[in-house]
Amino acid sequence: MVGGGQLARMTHQAAISLGQSLRVLSEKPDDSAALVAADVPIGTHTDLAALREFAKGCDAVTFDHEHVPTEHIEALEAEGVKIFPGSKALVFAQDKGMMRERLAALGAPVPRWRRVTTSEEIEAFAAGSWPVVAKATRGGYDGRGVWMVGSREAADDLVSTGIPLIVEERVPLRRELAALVARSPFGQVAAYPVVETVQRDGICVEVVAPAPDLSEERALEAQQLAIDLATSLGVVGLLAVELFETDAGIVVNELAMRPHNSGHWTIEGARTSQFEQHLRAVLDYPMGSTALTAPFVVMANVLGGEPGGISIDERLHHLFATDPGARVHLYGKQVRPGRKIGHVTVLGDDLLQVRARAVRAAKWLQEGV
Repeated sequence: MVGGGQLARMTHQAAISLGQSLRVLSEKPDDSAALVAADVPIGTHTDLAALREFAKGCDAVTFDHEHVPTEHIEALEAEGVKIFPGSKALVFAQDKGMMRERLAALGAPVPRWRRVTTSEEIEAFAAGSWPVVAKATRGGYDGRGVWMVGSREAADDLVSTGIPLIVEERVPLRRELAALVARSPFGQVAAYPVVETVQRDGICVEVVAPAPDLSEERALEAQQLAIDLATSLGVVGLLAVELFETDAGIVVNELAMRPHNSGHWTIEGARTSQFEQHLRAVLDYPMGSTALTAPFVVMANVLGGEPGGISIDERLHHLFATDPGARVHLYGKQVRPGRKIGHVTVLGDDLLQVRARAVRAAKWLQEGV
């Protein structure tokens, strides 16, 4: 797996139970996955020589992020390296302009959008209906690379950065959903229950499975859309389809072709975690069951808080004493305010209670209050 973050760390844990060994290309020896995996070459995903050396002896290469240059992936494929997802699929998660063009060609529901290079083009797209949403075509995540542009002056400032951009209409959303599916080279697919995701400052803070008050018809529509996209794009591995739910229906926001924050709940909350499922897909094993293990599952991200107060370890003592059923995953990352350093999962049959417990636990681990 290229990338040494928390996704690789949790994928490594899943690999162990399958009798597999995960090699991780990590930028630093203290990255999340590097702290737990045994085979950790140090190198960057932008260095083709490092990627070539890393791939030697690997049965398959996959990713914990989408930032490997497309041309590097194509070069490795030309040399016979098995890479999943392949470059022809992954580019649609790497480049938002190409994603929008391809989804529109497939007839998938997408916001009104266009590529822009000048503030005049942004102003013409807005047509007086500010704000519009501007996105960097490559490289954004967790709210980075996304801007709400509310005026021509703001558009001038953004264009002056030289960042390649697309603009989209601001969708009148009711909430955000995510549909997670996995697909193997054989073509088998497996779909998880559709979840609701809660964002704050561009960062996912909470995931509720299954999405509350979502009609069976709309849930099936979202799952079928994700399956169709995985098949049409030739995805191998996990595909997360981030969705906006509006009064009129669902609209595709983003794609991710890897384990995804919206699927962390599956470690305890599904019969097969998204991390094991990704490995099954990449290794062309039959897919595992995606059934829920409880009526409701809520995952809350633990973000880094302000320095000071009692240690994380002491906070764990108090949390486990007050809520033995809370499941905690810490990523071994240095704490910085607002940085994802872990998550908490709670299961049960009372949604309000489960949600309150998860949020309370995450807040306690973050703030110590």
